[in-house]
Amino acid sequence: MQNDDICMDVFSRLPIETLLGLKRVCKRWHGILSDRSFVQGLLQRPEPLVGFFFQERYQWAGEDIRTISFIPARMEVTQPNKQTIFSFLPEDVVVLGSCNGLVCCRSVFPSPSPYIIVCNPSNKQWTRLQGTRPDKESSYGLAFNPSQSDRDTTNFKVVRVSQARTDMDDDDDSYLSFEIYSSQAGAGAWKKSKEVCQCNDNLVKNKGVFAGGKLQWLTDKDRILSFDVENELSWLISSPFPTSHFTAIPEMCIGEASGGRLHYIMISEEGLHVWALEDYYDSNWSLVHTATLDALEEENSRLLRNTRERVSERVSVDSMPWMDPLAFKDGLLLMRVSTKMMLYCIETKKMKELCNVSELGRNCIFGPLVIPYSPSLAPLMT
Repeated sequence: MQNDDICMDVFSRLPIETLLGLKRVCKRWHGILSDRSFVQGLLQRPEPLVGFFFQERYQWAGEDIRTISFIPARMEVTQPNKQTIFSFLPEDVVVLGSCNGLVCCRSVFPSPSPYIIVCNPSNKQWTRLQGTRPDKESSYGLAFNPSQSDRDTTNFKVVRVSQARTDMDDDDDSYLSFEIYSSQAGAGAWKKSKEVCQCNDNLVKNKGVFAGGKLQWLTDKDRILSFDVENELSWLISSPFPTSHFTAIPEMCIGEASGGRLHYIMISEEGLHVWALEDYYDSNWSLVHTATLDALEEENSRLLRNTRERVSERVSVDSMPWMDPLAFKDGLLLMRVSTKMMLYCIETKKMKELCNVSELGRNCIFGPLVIPYSPSLAPLMT
């Protein structure tokens, strides 16, 4: 084997975070790690979750909060980083979603000329999407399948979901429409999809989770909006368990795990339950993990006290949940428990305190944007 071949073989076994440091060692290693053939090979392997982007939101004000924290997803001692995560971008942004190492953002409001950016925080490359003006009312999703890119281009799509009223007299009758940006179609490549979805639900929490080749949005009505990006088809998936079953109000989130399956996470008075979606069209779910609140407390006695009583006390949507699942990926669940941010491992049933919510800002409890992130060397053209 040639020396470069030996280096490539060794480098291909190392995590992305390590490779980013090795690029700075010498010009030769930088060249090897920047080679498109080598990068394309790396894109075909799954990358582990390294952390979560966390951005506060004002509860009532129309302006955005500019600060973005990064919470490392490690079970050892850690603390959030608030410094220079997106400092390479031309302006402050709001994070909209992440997929296989790419991140979709928009300008913070108020802004005289807002726009959407897709970037890669690992290699600090970014591209501005022309042809549309973002707003706060729409929801967005980023779809990036590395297997559909070649050595010369990084192909991704951004889907914008907007809600509108029908012409009917019923005020509750509304529908969702879709706009799609394709990086393969060139500048200003937004198109209006012919697809519409009759839906009165509001889209909440982890917006635009890409799993199984589809984008999914959790709604506030025991349903999940699913959009097939390639075929431009949408439908509503029933949640695995109705929230009306409970006396106290449960909290949910959705996420993706290895293998591309969509997962649904619920914390209720009956415990923590995790389902995996088996069939998109029949809303067929399988229960893959369950733990009562008493069992969680027994397993993590240093961190939890009177958990079942606290969770059962929430009987109004206006009251703050004691345990709130915020984001899930690859078997790791980020949740807020009272004033602590916790990382829960499904496999071990162990919980780790990551930080106090006060370290994330004064408005971190009111519906924050929480986005899982796995790094990538996928290049983008500025």
